[in-house]
Amino acid sequence: MRRPPEASNQIFNNADSFAQAFDEAWEVHNVQCPHHGLSAEAKMELILAQVADHPFHQSEPATALQVAAFRIRLLGL
Repeated sequence: MRRPPEASNQIFNNADSFAQAFDEAWEVHNVQCPHHGLSAEAKMELILAQVADHPFHQSEPATALQVAAFRIRLLGL
């Protein structure tokens, strides 16, 4: 049986890498604070602050915001 690939510690300055970091931060927050009571918008702002040091977020903040909003819609977060 094939095992899923392990998470990579590599960070790249592109939207895919940012989306992965955003998704991981979102999931960690869900596990740590399952009853947070935040709106999706407030939670998105919180998660964006947590991944603010990601190179893509730093170089393309407007696009990073669009990627985050897309991930929320795509995954039904």
